[in-house]
This record gives sequence, C-alpha cells and structure tokens, in this order.
Amino acid sequence: MVSGQGWNEERKQQQQEAVVLTKPLMVEGDSDVDYRTPNLVQRILSLFKNVRPGSDLTGFQLPPSFNYPKSQLQMYGESVYCAGKDMLGECSSSGKGDALERFTRVVGWSISTNRPAIFGVAPYNPVLGETHHVSSRSLNVRLEQVSHHPPATALHATDRIRGIDMLWFHRPIPRFHGTRVEVEVQGKRRLKLVEHGETYVMNSPNLTIKFIPPSVDWTGTVRVSCQETGYEAELNYATSSFLGRWSSSNNSVTGRIYKTAAAASPPSSPPSGDEHDNSVVKIKDQNGGGERVIYNAKEVASRLKAPILKDPQNVLPTESASVWSEVSRAIMSRNWEKAKDAKRAVEEAQRELANARSSRGEIWAPKYFAPSKGDDEPCEYSPLEALVPPAPIVVPS
Repeated sequence: MVSGQGWNEERKQQQQEAVVLTKPLMVEGDSDVDYRTPNLVQRILSLFKNVRPGSDLTGFQLPPSFNYPKSQLQMYGESVYCAGKDMLGECSSSGKGDALERFTRVVGWSISTNRPAIFGVAPYNPVLGETHHVSSRSLNVRLEQVSHHPPATALHATDRIRGIDMLWFHRPIPRFHGTRVEVEVQGKRRLKLVEHGETYVMNSPNLTIKFIPPSVDWTGTVRVSCQETGYEAELNYATSSFLGRWSSSNNSVTGRIYKTAAAASPPSSPPSGDEHDNSVVKIKDQNGGGERVIYNAKEVASRLKAPILKDPQNVLPTESASVWSEVSRAIMSRNWEKAKDAKRAVEEAQRELANARSSRGEIWAPKYFAPSKGDDEPCEYSPLEALVPPAPIVVPS
C-alpha cells in the first residue's frame, strides 16, 4: 500500500521525467554533446534530392538525426530569457531624458536575439497549440504556436518590476535553392518600455543556410523604430563569404541610427552609426563622440544555464519540453529508431486531434492569443492577458 505522501512523491517524479530541458545554444556551440551526424553535408543534400529549387519547405519534416533536442518555441524563448548579460533589463534602466541611450540599448538587445545556430541540426517544428512558459527573475515569458499552415509563433513577455512588455510574432518561410535554404522570417516585434512611454517596433533578419561551404548566417535588413522619440535604425546583415570559416557563422552587420523629422519631442543627443565584427558590435558617434561596444556575443550567449522545473504539477501537457520529451530523450541517447517512433507518435497524435475537430465542426483557436484588431497593430496576434504569470519552469539565478 502506498501512502498519500509516497504517491505524491511518485507522481512528482513522473511529472519531472515527462519534461526534458536542455542547455541553450551558446556562441561556442554545445560543449557537452555534438548532435551532428557523420557525412553531414552529403546526408543533408540527399534529403533534398527530390525537392525542386524554389520549393516551399514549410511542411518538410527532418529525420530526428537532424534535430536538436529542442522545439523552435524554446529557441525563440531562450533568445529572450537566457542571457549572460541582461541587455533587455538595461533597455529600461537609463534616465528618462536619455532617449538616444535607450534606443541604442534596444538596438543592441535586438542584435543579441539573433543567436548563433549550429549547421546541420534544427529544432522541432512546433505542433499547433504547443506552448512554452518560462520565468527568469521578474521576467515571465510565454509562447504559443498559433498557426500550423503556415506555421506561426506568438510570444508575450512581461516584467512588472522593470516595466517591460514585449510582443513577438514569427512566421518563418523556408525555401530550397539548390545549394542553400533561405528562410524568410515574417512578423514584427513590439517592445514597450512602460515607464518611459516608448514603444519600439522591429522586424527580424532572415536565415541563410549554405551547404557549400557549410554555414548558417543571418541576412537581410532589420529596421527598428520608436515613434515617440523619432529615432530609427537600419541594420544590414551580410552572409559569410565563400572563404568563411568551415561549419561556422561569420556574419557581419553594418548600419546606422538616425532621428526622423517626425519626433514628438526631439532629444538633443546626436545620431550614431554602428559596425559589427562577427561577435562584437561597436557604435560610433558621427559627431566625434567616440566609440563603444553595444553588443558582445560572449557576454550575452556564454555560460548559459538550462531552465529547471520548479513546479511539475503546473506544467501544461502542451508545454514544449513535455510534448517532445520522449523524442529529446532518445536523441540525447542517440537512439535514432526510438526517436523516429516517438516523433511519429507526436505527429500522429496531432493528426488525430485535427481529424476529431474536423468531425465535430470545430475551429481551433489559440489559448493565449487572438488575431489583432486594426491595421495599425504591428503584430498579427495580441495576448489575451495583460500580464504573463510566473511559470513552473524557471531559469536559475
């Protein structure tokens, strides 16, 4: 006979085992396990032998041997809640009169969210309704897969103590182009610094995956704007050259920060320009005010800790770390047959749910987000709750 306390402990252990949390990606890559398989480039090209150039890869399913043990929802979330340097918190900490300083910090934070990727492995494609909920100190972050065809993700993060409210909408569209895959990342980010009454709107760069030579690079143009101060930024991400380092990202980004004529209350600080040297972004005052670093990859994306499960009983069955737990556990043990079966089980369960909804005439709707009302909204989905509550999964201090 099992006592009530013993049953609770056993159930708690089962709940903890049903959640698999892995270490975030860092600038130096994953130092514990290399998930890449032998003859990587040859194997990747074999996947696309029957795919025509220009084809949309949105519904393309990778075998588990090409998966990093993490969902794309977790990857998006980690760029917000996992950081060696709290650049997001610093955005709201400067004085009320220093609008240019705040804008510069927002630009640096925006760059920091474009974390290095590992060539040859990709996260899982989230299933419809999948969620990810994590807290890092006073910052609470929630994501939900709000669409499956085409795939789209919404993120909402709030921090009452530091006055931060963030909304982030992503719709990646990958296309195959023979020797590379181009991923167009549609969607906007909206960052509110509540105490300063400022809203920053920005887009995301695209992702270019080259097979020869192997590389993963952020590409395209990112624009950041703040209507209240009139400041804007334009950042141009460039891919690595043919002679770039093998199997490594060798990005560069150049750009400028400037003030438009439509500023509500023009600040006195001069506009600035910036330049990026692979892992360090420096900003230089065009009026002779000197140069300083606004982003250092090693400070932001090094020595990161994996989130931990603090409250197993309140983990939703839709949580990414739970949905993909069996697949992740099999990948980490390199049991590819078990990983294949577990991944197929997740996909079949989703098809069964979709068929059941169809038979009942039900239309699926997100749990935490709804389509935005009005054309003036920067993001296509809005949160249903003003504040994100503390999460059962936390980032250790």
